[in-house]
Amino acid sequence: MKWEVVIGLEVHTQLSTQSKIFSGSSTAFGAAPNTQASAVDIALPGVLPVMNRAAVDKAIRFGLAIGAKVNRTSIFARKNYFYPDLPKGYQISQFELPVVEGGQISILVGDGEKTINLTRAHLEEDAGKSLHEDFHGMTGIDLNRAGTPLLEIVSEPEMRSATEAVAYARALYTLVTWLGICDGNMQEGSFRVDANVSIRPFGQAEFGTRREIKNLNSFRFLEQAINAEIQYQIDLIEDGGKVQQATVLFDPDSGETRAMRSKEDAHDYRYFPDPDLLPLVIRDEEVDAIRADMPELPGEMKQRFVESFGVSAYDAGLLTQSLALARYFEAAAQASQGQGKLVANWVNGEIAARLNREEKAIADCPLSAQRLAGLVVRIADNTLSNKLAKQVFDALWDSELDADAIIERDGLKQVSDSGAIEKLVDEAIAANPKAVEEFRAGKEKALNALAGQVMKASKGKANPAQVQEILRQKLTA
Repeated sequence: MKWEVVIGLEVHTQLSTQSKIFSGSSTAFGAAPNTQASAVDIALPGVLPVMNRAAVDKAIRFGLAIGAKVNRTSIFARKNYFYPDLPKGYQISQFELPVVEGGQISILVGDGEKTINLTRAHLEEDAGKSLHEDFHGMTGIDLNRAGTPLLEIVSEPEMRSATEAVAYARALYTLVTWLGICDGNMQEGSFRVDANVSIRPFGQAEFGTRREIKNLNSFRFLEQAINAEIQYQIDLIEDGGKVQQATVLFDPDSGETRAMRSKEDAHDYRYFPDPDLLPLVIRDEEVDAIRADMPELPGEMKQRFVESFGVSAYDAGLLTQSLALARYFEAAAQASQGQGKLVANWVNGEIAARLNREEKAIADCPLSAQRLAGLVVRIADNTLSNKLAKQVFDALWDSELDADAIIERDGLKQVSDSGAIEKLVDEAIAANPKAVEEFRAGKEKALNALAGQVMKASKGKANPAQVQEILRQKLTA
């Protein structure tokens, strides 16, 4: 039987506020356990939560960016469940009326685009954290994270492969970091994904039974976990079994998902209106002020790069994966005397590879946009061949000199003097009669061999195009 995969993602995005969503406690990461949990965060008797307006502003910003409906009135509820890291027995969240409804995000799938519809994005507080290390078989509880503001972003079940799910998660990650509403630190839990996965026979309209994979904090684990879960469900059904709705965890070491707890039905939790919080009311003037302050969005900037700098849509997509990268490219392209496409090739090629190898972000790139532009200009005006350009690039990476200074210091200027190149060509022809004979017999590759000899004799400094041209003229005369 041929199976269709159905995937929906719930993404918990930690909002980059200085204090928690309902208290003045710090949200800074790394403090000693239980030093940043106030009476409000753990709901001691007599305390009252107070809404953090900065969290609301960030939710509005996200809603505007995805073209969603920003509800002018939304409601907070108590989501009741019992877990060791939630001592008050409930989580303040939003249920029937969230702050953001609908919206869309476009993703690249192969050579085309696909639009993923969002169901909602709602504000809520985070729970604490269970600690399993160094407690001699017991579990410790750290409540520092309790009350940290989250925007839970829920997609429609419209993804049909792990590849699509990762593309959507990456696009969402780009957007929330681009907007500045989340720092994006996945290792610290600032951006974590729950994946709802089910399968059904191709052509069937009804959804299969889903299993939810919890707390995936890397794109690699997200892809591995979904693929493992898909294979588990297919094998189970084809062996005569039946998928049971459950919450599962992914073990990166074994590459398998394992059940954490089963679920009775689709209604996972009980919600009741929170009696301590009034409805969240958002005025039109607030939305208008945030809209006026919105940055150029990734999709808009991508289109502008295509139109202004002549780069391909694919390259523009890579260049707008983060705001820092986009700004780096734009600064270099503007300083490159109209060589935007060549700048894009270097940013997406050599620079991306070098940063990846050294495990650095673009913000830590030792080569400034202006110095990269200087290198590109010298490639464009034929001062440097591609081979010499890579030498200069290596020197730029390890120094603070500009391209012209390195070219002068190391004598790397490309030889474009036709007389000098002609002399080298004559010498190569005289020293390689066999290759000459082969070329005249119709073997085109022999010309490349002769050109290689000329380039070797010039120590890579001869203009390759001129070498080819002069060789061909002399051999066909």
